[in-house]
Amino acid sequence: MTKYIILALLALIIGFAFWFNGLTGPQKLNFADKAYLIGDSQFAYTQKDIAFGDDEKQKLDVYWPEQKGEDAKSDDTKSPVVIFYHGGSWRDGERAGYAFLGRTLASRGYVTVIADYRKTPDNIFPSFVEDAASAFVWTEKNIGRYGGDSSAIFIMGHSAGAHLMMLIGLDPKYLNALGSDPARIKGIIGLAGPYDFLPFDGEAAKAALGAWPKPEETQPITYARGDAAPMLLLTGTDDTTVLPRNGQRLKAAIHDVNGEAETIEYPDMDHYGIIMAYARPFRGYGSALEDSISFIEKHR
Repeated sequence: MTKYIILALLALIIGFAFWFNGLTGPQKLNFADKAYLIGDSQFAYTQKDIAFGDDEKQKLDVYWPEQKGEDAKSDDTKSPVVIFYHGGSWRDGERAGYAFLGRTLASRGYVTVIADYRKTPDNIFPSFVEDAASAFVWTEKNIGRYGGDSSAIFIMGHSAGAHLMMLIGLDPKYLNALGSDPARIKGIIGLAGPYDFLPFDGEAAKAALGAWPKPEETQPITYARGDAAPMLLLTGTDDTTVLPRNGQRLKAAIHDVNGEAETIEYPDMDHYGIIMAYARPFRGYGSALEDSISFIEKHR
């Protein structure tokens, strides 16, 4: 009997190993966050697979804190909102893998939207930026039913998600086309974002952006404005995927036109470590979560 128990346990372990190995990086983070038993509560209400367009990728998930939703009867009880756009080289990634971030921010009192978007190779610039704008407008119109304050929406993105998020925050045409305006963005939080990366030297950037006839129009830094929403630009000093100079240059460009931008660089952190720092098992990697919350509270 003992032999069969051992064999069954081995089969379970091997099966789990194969299953876990098949997950994407963010999905592994999400699993680790859900399994972690130490730290703040991760309780949040969730509504998933909400369409903001006709394409399968034009969907979002909403996470909101306890005592919100139908309990939020007045503006006094409504919470700031964070819209998060995931990374993945404009090609990969899915919103489900970032549920840990939705739970984390909801547990801190923020209504959180995790937005997906169309990707290469079937879609190229500016389709994914247009999707980012559409997700913002959906949030602006609908977030009140989840207890969110539509006058206090922050946008946040990692890597490629930070790129398209920053474009809707700086170039008015994307939100203007949908009847909204970047002035309605309360604050912008960029995690390891590419904001000034010409000429394109990576295959992913070439595939997503390289066909556009005016490459400078794909660059957030082109649209640096003094009246843009306040920015918090976070990165790791060991990031070799998106170099820290992206945040440094955008901050300088925003300051040159009397805008508000702050950079924080975390020692010994790489491109993926910065998003790991939002999952409970890895928060010791850096203070990105607490820095983000401090920024939101300052500007809400």
